[in-house]
Amino acid sequence: MSVHVKICGLTDPNALATALAGRVRFVGFVFYPGSPRWLSPPLAADLARMVPTGVRTVGLFVNPDDAFLDAVVGQVPLDFLQLHDDQPPDRLRHIRQRFALPIIKAFRIATAADLEPVATYAGLADILLFDAKPPADDRALPGGNGRRFDWSLLNGRPWSQPWMLSGGLTPDTLAEAIAATGARMVDVSSGVEDRPGHKDPQRIRAFLDLAATL
Repeated sequence: MSVHVKICGLTDPNALATALAGRVRFVGFVFYPGSPRWLSPPLAADLARMVPTGVRTVGLFVNPDDAFLDAVVGQVPLDFLQLHDDQPPDRLRHIRQRFALPIIKAFRIATAADLEPVATYAGLADILLFDAKPPADDRALPGGNGRRFDWSLLNGRPWSQPWMLSGGLTPDTLAEAIAATGARMVDVSSGVEDRPGHKDPQRIRAFLDLAATL
């Protein structure tokens, strides 16, 4: 049984085509203006139209308001909304009801205490995503920083929802991460780039080829 892969922050047709050829399961488009992987909705819509049935399109947002979500969802065919930062459960409930799309809720992890809020989102998030807490730097991104956390924090936890591992994943660390956590879904962004915001087709292929064997 292979590990399902989400490649986030895709910005160009060549990288997307490479990911699709490698049987990626999820493709992510970033709608956070502070990211080097940011896409305008029209460009994201063009890329999303390349995605075949069976591969899920994910829009990444950071504390979006309804007007911004309306603008993106109205243009881009998305299968999931991925939400970062500090939305309380009531906000997720509202987004879920208003947009009728499944939600990937990201949690920023550094210690076991950072896992305590997860239970409050039971039934609201369709997929939990565990990423490393960003560094204490005003320029740090909510995700995609290439940082890892203590993966052993996740080992053996009986989550009620499907979950995805992110943070510090590369073709060189993927096998270790799977062994440490038992994850069956992973999310990679900077780990398959040759510079911030630019995906490297060779690294994409290496990551997907390895994931298919784990």
